[in-house]
Amino acid sequence: MNRRLAAILLADVVGYSAMMSADENGTLAALKHHRETIFDPAVAAHNGRVVKLMGDGTLVEFSSVVDAVNCALAIQRAIKAEEGAEGGRITLRIGVNLGDIVIDGGEIYGDGVNVAARLEPLADPGGICISSIVNESIGARTDAVFRDAGEVQVKNIGRPVRVWKWHPDMDAGDYEAPAPQAETTGAKAGMPSVAVLPFDNMSGDPEQEYFTDGISEDIITDLSKVGGLLVIARNSSFAYKGKSVDIRDVGRELGVMSVLEGSIRRAGNRVRINAQLIDARSGGHLWADRFDRELTDIFEVQDEVTRKIVDALKVTLTPTEEALITDNTATSVEAHDLFLQARQELSGSKNKASFEKATALLKRAIDLDPDYGEPYAGLALACVFDFQNRWTDDPDRSVDVARRYADLAIEKAPKDAYVHHIAAIVAAFARDFDRNAREIEKALELSPNFAAALASKGANMTFSGRAEEAFPYLERAMRLDPQGSEQYLHFMGLARLLLGNYETAAAEFRERIRLVPDTDFSRVYLASALGHLGEIDEARKVWDELMAINPDYSFESHMSRAPFRKLEYTAPIYEGLKKAGLVG
Repeated sequence: MNRRLAAILLADVVGYSAMMSADENGTLAALKHHRETIFDPAVAAHNGRVVKLMGDGTLVEFSSVVDAVNCALAIQRAIKAEEGAEGGRITLRIGVNLGDIVIDGGEIYGDGVNVAARLEPLADPGGICISSIVNESIGARTDAVFRDAGEVQVKNIGRPVRVWKWHPDMDAGDYEAPAPQAETTGAKAGMPSVAVLPFDNMSGDPEQEYFTDGISEDIITDLSKVGGLLVIARNSSFAYKGKSVDIRDVGRELGVMSVLEGSIRRAGNRVRINAQLIDARSGGHLWADRFDRELTDIFEVQDEVTRKIVDALKVTLTPTEEALITDNTATSVEAHDLFLQARQELSGSKNKASFEKATALLKRAIDLDPDYGEPYAGLALACVFDFQNRWTDDPDRSVDVARRYADLAIEKAPKDAYVHHIAAIVAAFARDFDRNAREIEKALELSPNFAAALASKGANMTFSGRAEEAFPYLERAMRLDPQGSEQYLHFMGLARLLLGNYETAAAEFRERIRLVPDTDFSRVYLASALGHLGEIDEARKVWDELMAINPDYSFESHMSRAPFRKLEYTAPIYEGLKKAGLVG
């Protein structure tokens, strides 16, 4: 069993028993027609998963609360339209909640499900009832207005629940619906999508694992440059490393239509790559090929694999994308090899030993190939880690060193998205906020599927006093990198906290703490949210946990290093802690 934060939609047919008593065959036919033509297509279009059918009821899970509400709206509006046109017989009540769930096999349980089950009967026939946490979460990102229906006491839930309601008749009412936020980063419906699983190392040498992983990651990087393709981030694809998986399960879990898998055998100066692209719905092959080449041709092989995948998915490259895929500043295979080893060190456990090993590898790569841009970016990132973790004798100097390396990286590789993203991270810690924003935009221009850069843009919005604009970018990052959601939840929660959505913020920080039990900063923000909610005992308990993890924690020092454009933006954080009696 495991737990996670999820949006839950529960739908039930109004008057089902009476309908079955009056006309059993007609009711079953109408329900089947409804599910095939309205309900199931809407769930699929909004990235939901039908967990259970319960006669006339349906339980659906979503990773995005906005998707859950938009799905509910689409269903009820479609039913209303069908009633008007054809006299349809199915009427639903729908409840939507956001909360903690327990996953046991294919089943889900927990408070999130229980509250959704209590909300559904409160909806008007043909309408939707959502909890206050859902209403906070969606903000103005749907084209519907929910009316406040007050607090209700629901069965088996100890606390009152504030509920909000909507009905399709309200669409024609005398009110002005907010325009949904522009989807500046989302995937278009039906866009081709792919996940690249880590290739198997067939060399018989565990020491070659970094090379195999590096090739897989480079293919992901190249595919991410294609704007007409949705590409799952390395972090989530690599969650399947070393596991025996059913490709159809991978496709369903990552929400993609195709999956690339393969193997690499490296022997001396030769490399053999086997790759196959599989339809994640049917399990059938879309394309497969084998490449036997000299190691010196490895960059050309990666480009060829990328192009063949794009061709198999019937995606047309723009001239700019064509050029970007073949753009590689490395001329030395050995230097690239060293960079792959260093990148693996920097993406693993962050400690002084991995920092020192990565730094040495990157400097050797630069000695071999001084015009290769990515090792400079790797050194810049290593310096940022030193500034955060205080590994060297003078960590405060590390930001200036990182800036010099970032400048060199851009000089050597001006069309590399990774380089610009690292420069953005460095700029944030150097408090050069304008450059931070520019480098993020450049990284996304070069690689629209760059999940980490999307998350950085969301964080930049939050730290710049524009928290309400952060969500589309953070949610898009979570779509591309579901396994990296713990990082993005932290910034989602911070944005909610700054906007005064304390209930939702608390839920997201609790989820982040569940995923990363030793986090200190998420506990600071959770304690603040709980202070605003009046849950003083809980806030103090969270603060005690924080001090046990980081006895030297200082709120003032934390806020001075955090990349807020203006210190005044931190006021809601301080006020929540003050309400809980945790700061003076």
